[in-house]
Amino acid sequence: MNYERLLDKSLKPSESQILEYVGSKLELWNQIHTYLHKNYNFEPELVFFTKKYGWTIRYRRSGRTLCYFFPEKDAFSILIVLGAKEAEKVKKNISKLNEKARDVFENTEQLKDGRWMWLRILEKSDLDSLILLINAKRKPKKH
Repeated sequence: MNYERLLDKSLKPSESQILEYVGSKLELWNQIHTYLHKNYNFEPELVFFTKKYGWTIRYRRSGRTLCYFFPEKDAFSILIVLGAKEAEKVKKNISKLNEKARDVFENTEQLKDGRWMWLRILEKSDLDSLILLINAKRKPKKH
C-alpha cells in the first residue's frame, strides 16, 4: 500500500512541517512521543531512511534502535524490529494486541535479524498495541 510520505531527501522537514503533515493524527503522534520521552532514555533523531520510505524519526541509543516513526499525510507508520526473545514476549500477550497489530505480528516472518513489523497508527487501539510492542522490546524505566 502506498502512503504519502516525506520522500525528498533534499528537503529535510522541520518539526512543525512534520506535525502539520501528520495532521489529523497529531494527538496520537504527540501521545506516543510523550510516552517514549517519559519511559525511555532514547533520543529521537530525524534521518532519511530510504527513497522508498523517506524521512523518519528514529529513537536510538548507543547504536541500538527502539523504533522508527514515518510521518504520513494525516497518519504515521512505525517500524519496530523484534528479536526472537522479544517476539516470544509478544506471543504470550498476543490477546492484548488489537486485531490489526495481531494480524501484522502473525503475518510477519521472524528472520534471523528480527521480525520487521510495520504498523500504521490511525486510532487509539493501534497506539495501545504499539506501546505493548515497544515494552516487549525494552522495559520502560522505573519512575
